[in-house]
Amino acid sequence: MRSDRPTGFQAETRAGSCVGEKPFLSVVMPVHEGAAWIEATLDSLVAEPTGDLEIIVVDSSPTSATAAIVERFAHRLPLRLLQRRDLTPWQTKTNLGVELATADHVCILHQDDLWLPGRVEAARRWLGGSPEAALHLAPTAIIDRYGHRVGRWNCPLPADKVLGAQFLLERLLVQNFVSVPAPVFRRTAWLACGGMDEKLWYTADWDIWAKLAGTGPVLYHDEITTAFRVHGSSLTVTGSRDVSEFRSQMQIVMERHLPGLPASSRRRVEPAARASISVNVSLAAASGGDSKALLRAARVVLSLGPSGMRRYLRDSRLRERVACRLRAKLTGAF
Repeated sequence: MRSDRPTGFQAETRAGSCVGEKPFLSVVMPVHEGAAWIEATLDSLVAEPTGDLEIIVVDSSPTSATAAIVERFAHRLPLRLLQRRDLTPWQTKTNLGVELATADHVCILHQDDLWLPGRVEAARRWLGGSPEAALHLAPTAIIDRYGHRVGRWNCPLPADKVLGAQFLLERLLVQNFVSVPAPVFRRTAWLACGGMDEKLWYTADWDIWAKLAGTGPVLYHDEITTAFRVHGSSLTVTGSRDVSEFRSQMQIVMERHLPGLPASSRRRVEPAARASISVNVSLAAASGGDSKALLRAARVVLSLGPSGMRRYLRDSRLRERVACRLRAKLTGAF
């Protein structure tokens, strides 16, 4: 994570802050050409008690359209808007936002995702119960382009138990099952592990959850308080179209963190992790029109054998990930 930020066009607007009071949670919003989505996102924040929050919007849009929408919320939200056209990657904007945050705990909210009723109360309860935890995880609702709920994205983790790094990594390295808007993390833990790797344009979030797991306790709360939007123009979809680069992004994270597991654990996890990458590549190819890709994916899963298949299906959340996108596509809402 860089601290010597470029000094291109930048402007800052502050509004609604609790002067002299430290917020209990900072919300970092990396934004780029988000005019189509951000009003609904900010409306979902307005619906919550936000008096002791800090909302940091880092906007790299080439025009002022998105910033103009954000500024309309200045009298209703404790906003800090930074216009940084020199910081296009969302990872870079996120790192900057976390650096600037003044709360002890931080969460991320992308321009097309939402908070659901009860988010603030739940976060306050999580942090009050385990303030020392490096990372609080939770499931999320999956919504389509129009905001209709099409699924639920779970984590294959036991709820309300302290999870060690090995336990989490054994599951997380098979598939990134953490939805970006759901976690709450300690700011000091983020900074200590170096923040997001800005070279990982596709898998930086997967990498940071693995890194945060190594800095302290992790808890999973079985409460849905956020919504992740699936749509055809998201980075998840557009980024997977370059298959070789898509595969490389996933392999970097897997190979970076597998050595952190004991040898016996690594032998169990690695086949499922490598198979998961191959399946993800095949699914991306199928989405692009390759009619044989699904058959290749099925062969990869079957090659794992019974125990490997159980691990893969448990940790990959394959059914949840695929079913919600199919529903959205079939209804024309993707």
